[in-house]
Amino acid sequence: MQKIVLQSLLTTLLSVIGSVLAAASVVPALGGSLDGNGLLMCILCPIVVAGPASAYTFWQRDRLKIAHDALEEAHRQLARTHAELLEKSRHDFQTGFLNRESFLDELAAQGEIGGGSLLIIDADHFKRINDRYGHLVGDEALREIAAAIGRAVRAGDIVGRIGGEEFGGILIGAGGDEAIAIAERVRREVEQLKFFPQQGVMLPLTISIGGAELRRGASVSDHMRAADARLYAAKKGGRNCSVFDLDAKVAA
Repeated sequence: MQKIVLQSLLTTLLSVIGSVLAAASVVPALGGSLDGNGLLMCILCPIVVAGPASAYTFWQRDRLKIAHDALEEAHRQLARTHAELLEKSRHDFQTGFLNRESFLDELAAQGEIGGGSLLIIDADHFKRINDRYGHLVGDEALREIAAAIGRAVRAGDIVGRIGGEEFGGILIGAGGDEAIAIAERVRREVEQLKFFPQQGVMLPLTISIGGAELRRGASVSDHMRAADARLYAAKKGGRNCSVFDLDAKVAA
């Protein structure tokens, strides 16, 4: 408000000066003379007209600027909210991993590049946990398993929850022995969990893993089928193991 008053006073002063100078130039040129009353009118008219008009103009300008700034901030906040919602829509709310759709999109993109490996990870005997201890305990066990998987993979790897108790992992640039070693690290990290569904009761948690190397040009379905076949072999082979080759098993 103080700024508006100062701006209005300055505008009014300049208007008065301009009015007096204009009258002092024009009136004699027209053959008249600028007397006291005329000078008074030259001073009062700008004060009466320019003062309130300039104050209102500056006030409106400031209001428009405030409204414009608020609108810009609202747009920025809307953009941030949209980005956050978009990011949340790509993730599973329980584990924080990518959801199935987003994971498969990443798998498709990586499949076009080639290289790396796909892991399909399934929690062993998970239905028994839900049946015996309830779904709340099952959800907690699932989060513990997810956290262990997240600790075991590398920083650049991509992990998603692709089913109820099933996870997918894309090991960027890792194939062969390196991928097998990462899968085993994941398996051991879960195996070492100490999970207590009830006070004084510790429940072992284990996973089975099927792995397949990503082949450039192969479809998402091709990669998923290959890893699924190896996961089935791991389950059939006794669980708590990882399989990359249908003829071999990396056991606990």
